[in-house]
Amino acid sequence: MIIKSADFVISNTDPAKCPEGNLPEYAFIGRSNVGKSSLINMLTKREGLAKTSQTPGKTLLINHFLINRQWYLVDLPGYGYAQRSKKQRDELQRIIWSYIAQREQLTCLFVLIDSRHKPQAVDVEFINKLGEYGVPFAIVFTKLDKLGSNAGRENINGYKQHLLESWEELPPIFATSAKDKRGREELLDYIEQINASVASK
Repeated sequence: MIIKSADFVISNTDPAKCPEGNLPEYAFIGRSNVGKSSLINMLTKREGLAKTSQTPGKTLLINHFLINRQWYLVDLPGYGYAQRSKKQRDELQRIIWSYIAQREQLTCLFVLIDSRHKPQAVDVEFINKLGEYGVPFAIVFTKLDKLGSNAGRENINGYKQHLLESWEELPPIFATSAKDKRGREELLDYIEQINASVASK
């Protein structure tokens, strides 16, 4: 897939105020500081499309970007940022899950995981909850450039084995790096395949 256009459309906290119409939506979510904004900018080749920050938990809204006038890329708030107040964390959870549960246009949720870390309880719990709700999702490992090829492969395989303790079948899994653009074509091809499948129905 070639990204010809990527335009910011709207930010809000209410799924009812998201764009109207039936264009498929591909949402990106992950723990704070997982590299979500950098990955979105890498995928679209638009530096600054998604605002990056050294401060974890910067994204607080549901952000819609129209790609090629054919589908939406949705930047969701991060989860699991402990330094926010309980009230703020509860509000972010409400925003995230109201979008996931109510947004019929959500076609696939990409869950970002920092490849440098062992399985974190907050990520595994989030993934398991998606399974309980029957949400279509894929796992995207980020920051592979910060690991040697063997270490990256071992970490991802270890994560798979951990998930297989409770999952019979794993969702699609992608290995990426915003820095060296690893995984970009694979992710965009996957979205393109789904779009083609949706269009043929």
